[in-house]
Amino acid sequence: MSSTSRRKFLGTAAALCAGGTAMANTSHGEKPKLPLSHHVFFWLKNPDSIEDRDKLIEGLRTLKKIETVKVLHIGVVASTEKRDVVENSWQVSELMFFKNLEDQAVYQSHPIHLEFIKNYGHLWDKVIVYDTMEV
Repeated sequence: MSSTSRRKFLGTAAALCAGGTAMANTSHGEKPKLPLSHHVFFWLKNPDSIEDRDKLIEGLRTLKKIETVKVLHIGVVASTEKRDVVENSWQVSELMFFKNLEDQAVYQSHPIHLEFIKNYGHLWDKVIVYDTMEV
């Protein structure tokens, strides 16, 4: 193995080990750092419109500017195996993580969030929200 390949391999292995250690620490009784998740599913008024979907995604990206939003994941329906337990009638989702209930409350009344609803609310027909606390 060349010196460059060996360094690259060792660097990758070290990163994987560090990631595994970090995940292991949160699964052994430590309190999670981001215990509140906020998962929102959007059904578009025009479900086949790529333009509307992309416009909503554009709006969702603005929510990352809210200081209490620690993680923001925006997604569309995955092309996974069709099963009775899989709900895939929605078009766009957002998954956010917060440190606590207070931070989530700040998000709800934040001007950027209210502006998002005002500017992009015309795109959706239905929204369902699942808020969870880590146990």
